Amino acid sequence: MMYFIAVCISVWACIYGYSLSKDLEEDELKQLKLWADAVDEIKNADLDQQVSLIAYKRLQENTRIPIILFYAEGEYEYRNIEIDTSEMPLEDFLREECKKMNNNSSSPIKIQRDRGNWDLLYYGESINLEKIKKYPVWQFIVTIFIIIFTFIGLRASNKADQNKVMVGMSKETAHQLGTPISSLLAWIEMLKLENYNPEVTDEVEKDVKRLEKIAERFSRIGNKPELTETDICPVLNSVLTYLHSRTSQFIEYDIHIPEKSIIIPLNTSLFEWVIENICKNAIDAMQGKGKLSIRLSEDKEYVKIDIKDTGKGFTKKYYKRIFKPGFTTKKHGWGLGLSLAQRIINDYHKGSVFVKDSEPGKGTTFRILLPKKKKISKKSKIFETFSKIFRIT
Repeated sequence: MMYFIAVCISVWACIYGYSLSKDLEEDELKQLKLWADAVDEIKNADLDQQVSLIAYKRLQENTRIPIILFYAEGEYEYRNIEIDTSEMPLEDFLREECKKMNNNSSSPIKIQRDRGNWDLLYYGESINLEKIKKYPVWQFIVTIFIIIFTFIGLRASNKADQNKVMVGMSKETAHQLGTPISSLLAWIEMLKLENYNPEVTDEVEKDVKRLEKIAERFSRIGNKPELTETDICPVLNSVLTYLHSRTSQFIEYDIHIPEKSIIIPLNTSLFEWVIENICKNAIDAMQGKGKLSIRLSEDKEYVKIDIKDTGKGFTKKYYKRIFKPGFTTKKHGWGLGLSLAQRIINDYHKGSVFVKDSEPGKGTTFRILLPKKKKISKKSKIFETFSKIFRIT
């Protein structure tokens, strides 16, 4: 609504400015006609005839409007024109200016002389009129820029507020998980001392360690993570093996990961969380039964990870909305998982995560793109460029 009002005000200002320019143009034309009348009065006056002071005054009043007057006898005079005779004689230059004036305004004013002869008065626009005509255009452009920058500012402010909420909730979650995890670790140690079933104890310990790792991930959100050169293949294999052992037997895993090493800048802990989150969402979409396909491939610049399920799917209008904080299709979901995943991939790893395709009743494919080399942000590039310039100077 605010932007609509701003545009309406800008349009009204343009219309009003245009109206003022037309009024000024008509006023200048009236002045020129009076000036032409004064010229006519002086030229047609007899030697013994007294010319009115008003005619002389009118001749002196025009200090703004550019004019060129060609007399019937072949003589000429001009006022308020910048002369440039470097390329052609003065008379030729004035005739060229007359052509421009004739194209930009109405026909020249004719001043009748004796014996049917005519003087021709060519005129252009004054500097003030040119400024008034340009003013509404510039005002409209400035208004549009103000609207754009205001929109960008508000969007950045809203994003910053969302990030603060997400960071706060993440750190609070990590804090709340800390106490029960510590307690569970203590209970596991007691079970070991009592020689309780080692298989069960080991599996429980793995899950508790996993919880501890999750709490650590949440505590790190909001801090800039360190990216280290890592082979992504074993990392992806590890997280998928863990998920496979803890999901329904009715979920079929179809995993395609190259046997060779693929080294990229990676924060292992956060990347594992992203894969877990997307895979768990896919399993929920399949309601515990279906096929989950994970394929890792690469090109010259990126590593591609496609995660495809055979779940409910959704229409294109949800492709971007599902990454917004608070948006969820689950009855008891918070709608933060995919938003955090996007933040980790986009902001921290300088990659991208998006819905490659989805169709209701047929499933969804998410694609993750991770750059093979560390990408420098635009701000860093600008800072580096200025640093080089100042070092040179």
